[in-house]
Amino acid sequence: FKQKTAYEIYQCDWSSDVCSSDLFGRIVDRYSGNAGVRRLTCAEQFRVMAFAQLTWRESLRDIEATLAANSNKLYAMGLRHSVHRSTLADANEVRDWRIWSDLAALLIRRARKLYSDTDLGLDLTNTVYALDATTIDLCLSLFDWAPFRAAKAAVKMHTLLDLRGAIPAFIHISDGKMHEVNVLDFLPTEAGAFYVMDRGYLDFGRLYKMHQCGAFFVTRAKRNLNARRIYSAAKVRGAGVICDQTIAMNGFYASQDYPEHLRRIRFKDPETGKTLIFLTNNTVLPALTIAALYKQRWQVELFFKWIKQHLRIKKFLGTSENAVKTQIWCAVSTYVLIAIVKKELQLNASLYTLLQILSVSVFEKTQLLCALRPDDQHIETPSDANQLNLFGI
Repeated sequence: FKQKTAYEIYQCDWSSDVCSSDLFGRIVDRYSGNAGVRRLTCAEQFRVMAFAQLTWRESLRDIEATLAANSNKLYAMGLRHSVHRSTLADANEVRDWRIWSDLAALLIRRARKLYSDTDLGLDLTNTVYALDATTIDLCLSLFDWAPFRAAKAAVKMHTLLDLRGAIPAFIHISDGKMHEVNVLDFLPTEAGAFYVMDRGYLDFGRLYKMHQCGAFFVTRAKRNLNARRIYSAAKVRGAGVICDQTIAMNGFYASQDYPEHLRRIRFKDPETGKTLIFLTNNTVLPALTIAALYKQRWQVELFFKWIKQHLRIKKFLGTSENAVKTQIWCAVSTYVLIAIVKKELQLNASLYTLLQILSVSVFEKTQLLCALRPDDQHIETPSDANQLNLFGI
């Protein structure tokens, strides 16, 4: 991405190792994405969808009108023909959404390699993930395939976020009725990694499977936790740790689901004064590090807030399940692509700043480095003796 212009980054450099034409071509062929296509190929469809994400387009008509107003620049952006809203709508409805989920996975692998050396400030070499889900509300009369409540539809975006760089390592899109804990059944488990979750994911049977895979989890205990103390470790006075205990489950079903010992840490946050109870299967790390790990879980909430505010995942260009998933996966790919640009160009600007620059530069051959460089030169307006003074002063 060295010295790339804004519109080259927008259209994605398919010849680079980030998104090579061979790999993307295999993805498209796997799902017959370009079968019978005459005008809008899968690569062009992604460029149009990324354009809609970067420039905050409101509708298919909005996309069509904006691109038509810059028709002389479309070929340089990788679009061979003018884009009609009916063509884009049909592509989003018909072409398999898994094309874009596989494309996002391709970009995610590259982004995670770039951010693998990011320091979390926890003195850990293990990978740390935060798991959570966000709900995207929909209209039940239009999205009847995604039931949620009696008069509301919704989709849930279950996300496993790699905290090094805030890159989503795993995403599952379901209807609104799916409970968050069910995602643990098909969540990829990495031995030695930490999975930080809130107490909505407290299911001892599923957590024990994660423990058997060699992974560590950090979550919060529920109020009705029925357990007995086996051993108490020495407290760290003045640091907020009230107790650090080894426990065993008392309940019949809970003791069968998790037959081994757990670690329970009672921690009082010095900033808020709130008392939190953590459960983990890691017995080595200090109690304060476990508390700091759970505090890092907030990054996944910030990720959801960012993409909902700055990308198009709350209003959709189509009403079918395929169109909704296509738009969400294109939004995720756009987010990861911006993160790759930031790291490759070694930019200090935030993702929000990069998004704003790209939104006004997609049609311009302006290098991002020049756009981000502060302009220290002051332009002096030359004085004109013949210029009349309006106010006579």
